[in-house]
Amino acid sequence: MADTDDKTEEPTQKKIDDAREKGQIARSKELSTTLVLIFSGAMFLVIGGQLAEALYSIASRMFTLSRDETYDPTHMFGAWGEALTAVAFPVIMFQLVAMIGGVYGNIGVGGFNFTWQSAAPKFNKLNPLNGFKRMFGPEGLVELLKSIAKFFVIGGLALLAMLYYEEEAIHLDAEAYPGNFFHAMEMIAWAFFIMTLGMIPISAIDVPYQKYKHNKQLKMTKQEIKDEHKNAEGDPQTKGRIRRLQFQASAKRMMQEVPQADVVVTNPTHYSVALKYDENGTRAPVVVAKGADELAMHIRKIATANDVPLIPSPMLTRAIYYSTEVDNEIPHKLFMAVAQVLAYVFQLKAFKAGKGKRPKPLKRDLPIPTELRR
Repeated sequence: MADTDDKTEEPTQKKIDDAREKGQIARSKELSTTLVLIFSGAMFLVIGGQLAEALYSIASRMFTLSRDETYDPTHMFGAWGEALTAVAFPVIMFQLVAMIGGVYGNIGVGGFNFTWQSAAPKFNKLNPLNGFKRMFGPEGLVELLKSIAKFFVIGGLALLAMLYYEEEAIHLDAEAYPGNFFHAMEMIAWAFFIMTLGMIPISAIDVPYQKYKHNKQLKMTKQEIKDEHKNAEGDPQTKGRIRRLQFQASAKRMMQEVPQADVVVTNPTHYSVALKYDENGTRAPVVVAKGADELAMHIRKIATANDVPLIPSPMLTRAIYYSTEVDNEIPHKLFMAVAQVLAYVFQLKAFKAGKGKRPKPLKRDLPIPTELRR
């Protein structure tokens, strides 16, 4: 029972694909957060000076309003337009880069995936009991450990950044304005970037953990794998029954064609092949029925009941049986041998109808190519 109940087997590709269709894929929120912060921090370093100059120009413009601008709303709106124009480019670039980091962070583990099933509301998430299970279960413990790790790592880096820039920050008031403002922005940008680097080890641990957790959730029991294989390949009993029904239908159809055959060549104990030839057509002789053992005997019985000639020719019968399927023309390499058989049959029919002489006995050594002999 333990082998069938415990999910110890790796998930099959079908199980993985089905889970993906439902939106169940590995995702790392820490990787997304890390990329957003690092991209934002790097962009802050690149455009921080431009952003500082834009903020300085805004402050200067807002604190140097003339008397007319103060009392005229039109001038006020114009001043705000100038302010927005000054900060628009750096802010938009900052947001664009942060968005790119968020997108890559989300598809970095599990790849891009969109499905309506994951977008559908799931009312079981509103169940407080499930929420408590997540909070106090293994997942809640892992999230707690990650939060503690982030607190100490990022807090430690923040402390190091403060200590590193302590002297510069203390002496900012001694610098000339607005140089001290730009200097302060530069220190903030570098401190922020240094703190974002603390997320790298957190996400480096979280990514393989999320993959492991997702794989563990998809693991299957041996019975589930057997059931999936059975559903994919089909139940052997059902497949066997289908094959039997198909064989019976094919045999029934063949038996209906035997009375219209021109001749049935036989290996007296094992094989029978019924041939039909249209003298006015363009096709070579066609196999309308063939069978072995009991089916061969049944073909001979129907042929006898319908006055279809039975010609014993073991080597030719086996050659046609193994080389030609029902409703197909015989191979061109057997044309000569089959032609001799059909000529004998047609002469025999003419003799019985009183329209010709008795044909000479059919040769035993018909021309069968070596590669078709069985």
